[in-house]
Parts: sequence; structure tokens; C-alpha cells
Amino acid sequence: MFLVVDIGNSHTVTGMYENDILIGQWRLKSDPKSTVDELAIRYHTLFTMVGIQKEKIRGIIVASVVPTLETAWVSCCRKHFSAFLENDIVVVAVDRLVDMIRVKLDNPQEVGADRLVNSIAAWDTAKCKQVVIDFGTAITFDCVTEKCDYLGGTILPGIAISLEALAQRTAKLPHIDVSEAPASIIGKSTVQAMKSGILYGYGAMIDGLVSGIRKEMVEKADEPFRVVATGGMSGLIAPFATTIDVIDPLLTLNGLAIIYRKLTQR
Repeated sequence: MFLVVDIGNSHTVTGMYENDILIGQWRLKSDPKSTVDELAIRYHTLFTMVGIQKEKIRGIIVASVVPTLETAWVSCCRKHFSAFLENDIVVVAVDRLVDMIRVKLDNPQEVGADRLVNSIAAWDTAKCKQVVIDFGTAITFDCVTEKCDYLGGTILPGIAISLEALAQRTAKLPHIDVSEAPASIIGKSTVQAMKSGILYGYGAMIDGLVSGIRKEMVEKADEPFRVVATGGMSGLIAPFATTIDVIDPLLTLNGLAIIYRKLTQR
């Protein structure tokens, strides 16, 4: 049994794997002020609720884009779980992934760990040219070749950031919930217009960027190419984007599981 930890700017998603099967997953808000012991209590409680004994955890892998939380998590695992582990805690970094993915960037060290994890997971499923779109705090596009070369990508503000900016930087636009889509692009009220702008607007933006990326990546018309969406907002936006082929909400967790098994030869 091993634990995978994906620390994002807004949420930390964890998953427990046993015999290559995801047996439990949890999504909590990322709090950079969390102490080592607070993390231990929080997750020990979650494990206990579903009957998982921490003594059975044999490995842990952590990917993080929040340095302070990464430090706290690693310290937490070493303090409260290390007695049961068969391997040291795996912290995802570019130099540990050189045998799995070739990073073709000017400065490979600056790419977020989660972006490489997603790319490895997507390529493991289908070894073709593809774009992975992660709908998180920021929306990232990651481009991977059929040889698992990581080419780079695109970063833009996430949906929550855009909604927050509209409400905070204008006098009359309210905070809104976009879980319910408007019936048409032309909004008949301020709220409907905002929903339309976010949902249809982001969908059109996704399609436009994918179209441009495809032109840069694909040389032959019949060459395999796919678009994979993941992240908390992927299911919300996908119906408004015609270019998304696959929605995989577990892509990052499964990618961490793949990396853990390869690095520990399990």
C-alpha cells in the first residue's frame, strides 16, 4: 500500500493505492500554514474513517507546487510514517524523471511537478502526440510527443481567478456560481452574461489554443493526436470545448502512482 500526494495551490489531493488499485482519495484545501502535526492528525482521521491503517503504508510520493507545504508534508511523513516505509519518501523533481520524460525547455527546473506528472500519465495511456489540459488554479496546457518529449505549453488564469477578478475589480459585478450553464451565449441578465462569458468563453479559448498547438505539433493530417483534460474544473468546461477527447479526473494521482512504481521498481 502506498500514498500519493498532489499538493496544488488551492487543494491537496491524496490517493491510497493497494495492488495498483486506488482504494481511497481525499481532496482538502491547501493551507500553507499547516503544521506537521496538523497534517498528521487530519490525514490519520481520514484514513481511520475508511478503515485504512497507517501501519500498512509502505511508500509515499509527493508532488508539489507549494514549497512551504511540500516541506511540511515531507516532515510529517518522516515523523509519523517513516517507521513503516520500505523506501524513502519520493519527492517529484525534474532530475528524478529523466528516464521517463525528456524536458525540452530552456530551464527544465522551472516546470511544475504536476505538469510533468500529468504528461507522463497521459503518455503512458496513449503513446502519441497530445495536449494535457489541467483545469486548476491556473489552467495549464502541456504538450508531449509520441516519444515522451515534453515540449512546454501554455498557462492562463483559472476560472476561479477570473471570477474573483471580475467581482473584486468592478463595482457592480457579483460573485457568481457557474455550475449551472446558461441556455444561450447571449445572456439576458448580468449573471447570465457572466456565466456565458466564463463557460462559452473558456470553451472557445480552449479550442483556439488547441487548434494553434495542433498546427505546431502535427505534421501529417492522419497523425494521431489527442487532448486530455483533468483537474477540478475539467468536467465543467469540457462540454463547451469541442476539441477535448478524454476527461480523466484521476490523471495526476495515477501519474504519481506510475512514477512511484518506476522509481521504486514495484
